[in-house]
Order: sequence, then structure tokens, then C-alpha cells
Amino acid sequence: MSDNQNLLAEQRRALILDEVRRRGGVRVNELTRKLNVSDMTVRRDLDALARQGVIEKVHGGAVPVVEASTHEPGFEAKSALELTAKEDIARAAAAMAVPGSAIALSGGTTTYALAQQLLDVPDLTVVTNSVRVADVFHTAQRSGGTAGARPGAATVVLTGGVRTPSDSLVGPVADQAIASLHFDVLFLGVHGISVEAGLSTPNLAEAETNRRFVQSARRVVVVADHTKWGTVGLSSFASLDQVDTFVTDAGLSAAARTEIEEHLPGLVVTGPVSEGGS
Repeated sequence: MSDNQNLLAEQRRALILDEVRRRGGVRVNELTRKLNVSDMTVRRDLDALARQGVIEKVHGGAVPVVEASTHEPGFEAKSALELTAKEDIARAAAAMAVPGSAIALSGGTTTYALAQQLLDVPDLTVVTNSVRVADVFHTAQRSGGTAGARPGAATVVLTGGVRTPSDSLVGPVADQAIASLHFDVLFLGVHGISVEAGLSTPNLAEAETNRRFVQSARRVVVVADHTKWGTVGLSSFASLDQVDTFVTDAGLSAAARTEIEEHLPGLVVTGPVSEGGS
């Protein structure tokens, strides 16, 4: 990886995280050779990843953090991860939204990024159980001044429910509201996706709410960065055959792409291809 000395810190850290997860641990001297950067640079990257809670530093290197299947990070913690990937995914997914259609956005930091890309798609009806996603649209409408909502602004329906650590609304109130509606497309963020477990989350109530979302949608588009592939949460809420398209980033390995293409009708890989995704 002789060309990696010029990688942005975020890209370099994504490569390091992928290497740690793939191999179960790495040493600092291995990373300096692989990335062609200084020992100090690698140690700073490991410090940053450790602060995000995705690796654990050990003497001379790092190992992955093994999370319990019930662990649910908060919105702020997740929003700091894979920023470039989420923006790339959001732009690609936004192109799938048809003006004038009814769409649903689940909770999550990737759907939050997507909401910002959807502001320019006219006449959408947006149903969401995410407080953060709803705020994106409401803030954009308020910025139009005293004359009211700007022409073509989305109509937003926020479900009720009980708030989760990721600022999603779940539970019977949300479930009942979603079950009575019908969406042209659901843009769904996930905690984990795999062949064996399908789509999963660590939150049991959120699993049921997401299940209702899937059942109410004509088309299901999963938006998730490559680190979600192979992750399994406590509760599965949909199988892979219920997903129409998976939009992810170029950090996804070639082996994972092959496996996904065997099980899903649509795979969209966004962003520049890096050696970490080959």
C-alpha cells in the first residue's frame, strides 16, 4: 500500500479498522509497513479508534472490541463512525427517491445523512420514527422564513413511541401507526446484516417496529456501511430475501460482495475503491 501515505486520516483509520476486524488483531509495526506511514501516525489512529470504542489497544497493537448482541450505541457515538462512507451511501440512495412518492426512513445515522440529501427531492411524503431525521426536514422548512414551507417541501409524519438510545421511536404506538400506512420505498438503516441472521438489531422493540416498516413497503433499500456486514444483533426482523437493494461503501471486501450478490437482487457499492475493500 505504498500510495497510502497520502490517505486522509478517516480513510486510513477505516483501513486499520477493517484489518483489525478481519484478522482479529494487528501490530503497530505491521500497520506502519502496510500503510507506509510513521509509527506515531499509526498510534494516533489507534488512539482515535479506541476513543470511538471500536478497537481496544493492547501492548504493541490493537484488537477488535467484541460487543454483546444487546449493546446499542447512542446516536452521537455512531455518528462519528464512517462519515465519508455514510455521505457516499446517502447520495446514491437519494437518487432512488422519486419526486412525489411516499417514502419511509428508519432511525440511524446513515438515514440521517440520507435525509439531508433528500431535501431537494420535491413533494415527498416522508414517514419516519427518527427524531433526528424529522428535525432535518423541519429545520429546512423553518429556514424558508415567515412565508411558510418552501415549494415542494416534504410532508413529514413522525410516528409516536418510546425513544431509544439511537433517538428512534419504537413500541406499540409506532408499530400501529406504521402498520396502517403504505410506502413506495423504505430506506432502512441496520445495526447488522448477514446471510444467517438477515437484518438485526440489539433492541427488541426496535426489531418489531422495523418489521412493520418492512411489511408496509413495496420496496426495501438497506443503507449501511461495510462494517455492518457480518454483524448480528440480538433480534432479527427481516430476511435477506425481503431486501431489494443494499447500498453500501467500497470498504466492503470482494468476498463479501460475492456473497451478497448471491443472496440479494441489488447491490450498490459507492465511493472510491481502496485496497482495504479488495
